[in-house]
Amino acid sequence: MAPAPPPLPCGLRAGRAMAAVRDVVIDPEGTFKYILVRLQRPGGGEQRDIVRGTKAAEFHNHIFEKVNPEMEKLGYECKCLGGGKIEHNSKDKKIRVFGLSTGYGKADHSVTVEILKKEYTDYEITWSDDKK
Repeated sequence: MAPAPPPLPCGLRAGRAMAAVRDVVIDPEGTFKYILVRLQRPGGGEQRDIVRGTKAAEFHNHIFEKVNPEMEKLGYECKCLGGGKIEHNSKDKKIRVFGLSTGYGKADHSVTVEILKKEYTDYEITWSDDKK
């Protein structure tokens, strides 16, 4: 058996761990609440924004309450930047981002769309400030 490779310097480990966190985790179909979350290492440094959304959440904070402990275990601080709704039509390959969160305020939907485009490259993705 080959010897284990030497440990990575702390910064590289952190970078790989952050890279392992998926940019987008949303339901495959339907209309549901979503939040835009900023991940950051304690004390500053590397940060990135991720999108999480699900029909299972009655309120936006339910999504954050699930994501935050998962990310804390990986060594990140989380901040919810806002929320809204996503309408995901996988058959027609369309996603619409709209609305707002009463508790967290409106996410910057243009940022959300750019993140979604990385994952859903062959989709038509739009956003609006419409409430419905």
